[in-house]
Parts: sequence; C-alpha cells; structure tokens
Amino acid sequence: MGFIDDYNFEYLKNEAETLVLKELSRQLEAYSAPLCRCNDCVVDMAAMALNNVKPLYRVSLLGSFYTASAMDEKSYAKSVREAVFNAIERVKKNPSHDTENAGVAEE
Repeated sequence: MGFIDDYNFEYLKNEAETLVLKELSRQLEAYSAPLCRCNDCVVDMAAMALNNVKPLYRVSLLGSFYTASAMDEKSYAKSVREAVFNAIERVKKNPSHDTENAGVAEE
C-alpha cells in the first residue's frame, strides 16, 4: 500500500479554494469587456489566483471555525479580490489557446 492509501485525506479541504471560486464567479459576472470564458481559461484564472493567496486548509469542524475567522479578516478578503482580478487580467492578455475559436464574450 502507498502513502495515500494509508491515510484518510477525504476531509482535507482548502477553504481558500471556495473563496477564490466565489470571487471569480462574482468578478466574471461583472466583467463587461470581451473575455474568454472557456473551461481552460477560467480554470487557469482560478489556479493563478489560488497560487497567490494564503491557503486555508482544515481537516475538522474545529478547523472550519479557524478558517472562518481567517476569512472574515478584511486583509484576506482584499488579497483574494486582488488575486482574482490579477489572474483575470493575466489570462485575458495571455490565454493558453487561440481566442478566435474559444469562448470569447461578445461586446
């Protein structure tokens, strides 16, 4: 048996992922300029934003209280907003595919 099989990682959760995805959804909904919204670009945006915010891992109910208090901090919320905004702008300028045939939003 391998390491992953020896332990239960089912409850290991990065709460930052939830926050980033909610913020990404909010910002994309409000984004009015043409922007590719294909799966590749949106997932790239999420990954880029997550790589630029502090992770908030938890494994228990008690851990969820800790992460909830961290999520309420104004500085953390601001860092999530900024990371998502920067990720959207970066992927918009450098999509990983040809945007002519991708899911570019119409003006």
